[in-house]
Amino acid sequence: MATVLICRRFPRLSRGTTFSTTAECNAESGSSRSKQKKEGNSDTATTRTESAARIQLLNPLGYRVLYNPSAYAKSGAASQKHAARNSSQTLGDTFTSPGTARVQHTFGTASSQALPPLRNALPKPKAKPLLEQSILACLSAAQTREEAQKEKREMHDSKEDPRVFQKGRPEYRSLSYDKSEPIETLPLEEGDLILHSVAICKGRQSPGTIADHFRKLSCLPVEQHATLLSKPRFNTLCRCAVENIGLFSTSDLIDILKACIRLVVPPTHPLLNACENEFCRRVWDMNLDQLLLVADCWRCLERSVPSYLSILFSYANMHWKDLTLPQFVQFVYIVGEGRRSPVDLAQKVESMILKYFDSFTLEEVGAICLGLFKSLSSISDHVMRKIADRVSLQMEDMSTYALVNVLKMLRYSRMDHLPILKELGKIIPTRIPTTNIQGIMHITLTCSSLHYFDEGIMAAVAMSLPSKVTYCRSKDAAKFLWSFGCLDYEPPNEEEFYSSLIEQMHRKLHEFRKFPEHLLTALLGLAFVKRFPEELIDYALRDEFVQKTRGSKYELKKDLFTLSKSVEIECPGYQGSRLPPQLYEEITEMVLNFAEQEIYVRPEIVEAASLLESMLGGPEYVKKHMILPHTRSSDLEVHLAMDGHPIPFNLKDPIAAKKLKDIGVSLTDDLMTQLITGRSNSQSPVEVENEARTPGQEGGEEARTPRAGDCAALSGGALTTDARLQVEPKLRRSLEVPPSLALNQPPLEVKLAIQVSNRNHYCYCSKRLLGLHCLKRRQLRQLGYVVVELPFWEWFPLLKRTRSEKLSYLHYKVFDPALLSRDG
Repeated sequence: MATVLICRRFPRLSRGTTFSTTAECNAESGSSRSKQKKEGNSDTATTRTESAARIQLLNPLGYRVLYNPSAYAKSGAASQKHAARNSSQTLGDTFTSPGTARVQHTFGTASSQALPPLRNALPKPKAKPLLEQSILACLSAAQTREEAQKEKREMHDSKEDPRVFQKGRPEYRSLSYDKSEPIETLPLEEGDLILHSVAICKGRQSPGTIADHFRKLSCLPVEQHATLLSKPRFNTLCRCAVENIGLFSTSDLIDILKACIRLVVPPTHPLLNACENEFCRRVWDMNLDQLLLVADCWRCLERSVPSYLSILFSYANMHWKDLTLPQFVQFVYIVGEGRRSPVDLAQKVESMILKYFDSFTLEEVGAICLGLFKSLSSISDHVMRKIADRVSLQMEDMSTYALVNVLKMLRYSRMDHLPILKELGKIIPTRIPTTNIQGIMHITLTCSSLHYFDEGIMAAVAMSLPSKVTYCRSKDAAKFLWSFGCLDYEPPNEEEFYSSLIEQMHRKLHEFRKFPEHLLTALLGLAFVKRFPEELIDYALRDEFVQKTRGSKYELKKDLFTLSKSVEIECPGYQGSRLPPQLYEEITEMVLNFAEQEIYVRPEIVEAASLLESMLGGPEYVKKHMILPHTRSSDLEVHLAMDGHPIPFNLKDPIAAKKLKDIGVSLTDDLMTQLITGRSNSQSPVEVENEARTPGQEGGEEARTPRAGDCAALSGGALTTDARLQVEPKLRRSLEVPPSLALNQPPLEVKLAIQVSNRNHYCYCSKRLLGLHCLKRRQLRQLGYVVVELPFWEWFPLLKRTRSEKLSYLHYKVFDPALLSRDG
């Protein structure tokens, strides 16, 4: 089989990116045409100095790029309009129809130069025999059908998919609009007669006749609907309906709404304005089935009706105990689609969930979770755990769509339900290839939001995603990158995985302009795993994009800060845009103020800082602050000389400065005796204080024994005054060394960044560090710090133990000889 190698450059990455793609197609391997193609394309593979991706194509005539920008459009004319809009806005989105043989795929200004057209390298094909043409036509048709099925799987109909639960019970037919209800098609001639009668009567027809006209006209063939809406006589019919709006019976008015759904009447049409006002007026004269049906019709018309929903909620509040199971599920669905959460109904919703819980189908459980999630309605841990318990036992019988809706609510509730997460790892990996891209995104995002790492799930997602990546919205690409970065997971196909997503980010750059938070989410996810696409970073840090972030409903300053500072530390050769200094100062102050109020006061940090000060000799030896404010977590900084002695450096602390000032040492007889003999007749107050704070016996309990060599910096466990006097001159001398000489000198001190970690720094039920904290520790090391961790599984239990045990543990951590040899 002939092989053609095509090289092209992808957007620059600070980390090298290389991957290969193989496309196979059955064809005659011995034909002269294949040989000619190989010879004609051999010169296109060139060596580049930048990061390159090799795409290996087997028989390129059978290879086609399938890109569907309307994958998330509604359908019909709307899909065509959406596709046309996407093709004009997306950077470099040029593609050929599935039946064409050549590949054209450029990425616009953000990428390197495009591929040369293959047609320039291929000789003119010879005419094929009839049999060969027939075989190729069959193969092409089969492949087109396969692509159509794949596209159908990836399509997400936001109006229909959430309504699957309505097919489970016949009662929903009276509560919702049934799109699948069979309708007898009206002949065009009869439609013309109806419009002719409207023109003749000019408003003199009865409300019942007008309603009947709408019912019949909505049964015209679908391809005639757009033409009908543009006809003056149809507009006349609509005006007649508006003029008689108060005279229609409720059932006739509902039939008019249903006809508008079938005809796809625009949601802002004057007729719908009149209908909404009339339904709001007569709510209290309708029954609950009718109210829910009308609300469902508004949803199908994609019309926002907050006034109507408010009245519906009030009605439901008064008749709450009368709600049947289908009415309740349909009500929660309407609440979710309206994106409104009636606060006064929260407890009643929970009581109804518990009342009907054992009778719900699994699809209804999914519908309830989706309604609660979309309306941002909180439920108690008890109810959420009950739902999760049931799903974990019946997950195999549940549709993926319903399961994803439960995971959304689990994520929103921040519930660590281990049984459902473990079962997810057994069921989901095999379903990933047949799940659409949005479903996969929500599964992945649930894992990362709950800090739950399952390699089987993540690997299945990573292997499936490159072939589906063109269906990713900007939001999907961002959430995938964030999730993998958050869990610090680089899959086996990491280069192909990341390259495909970064390529899609370039395609969707126009969407990032509208949703800037998604671009920052994606870039931070990449930064966690040490990937920095420079063109995208340059775009995100430009003044015009920074201005766009101010209009977002999210607070994005901290994300900009984290991204910019990470690039500054890890990409010294970066020459692109940067945040202005005043913005740095503003965000730093904001982060530090937050730390003062929320982080530094945490008991585990306060205790560690206090004990370190006692052990080392005072606050001048320990600084509780954020070494890297952009990582949003605190550090306890300690400096050690190369001989192991602690160095006082926190001179800006007012308490530490005062203590240093007051610690002057007089040449007394005792001190002279100590300097000459190595011991004193009577200890000074400073020595007594220091000895009392060091590891030893406390309350009659024996302290934990330090490791051999841990006491290199201490004499008998106490840091005496003369030891401090020996350290300070060394510090002064190091500051006097010219910078040019200091660079060539071995380090005179070791800077420790002590991390007091907690559970939120790690994946759930594991010791796998999350991406942000991996990034922080990596950058601390890059800046010359030695990272020392007080892991929560060791430090938290010690908080309940004796002071001696805690001091002994800190002594072992700080004075570990391996820390000095690491930099020494």
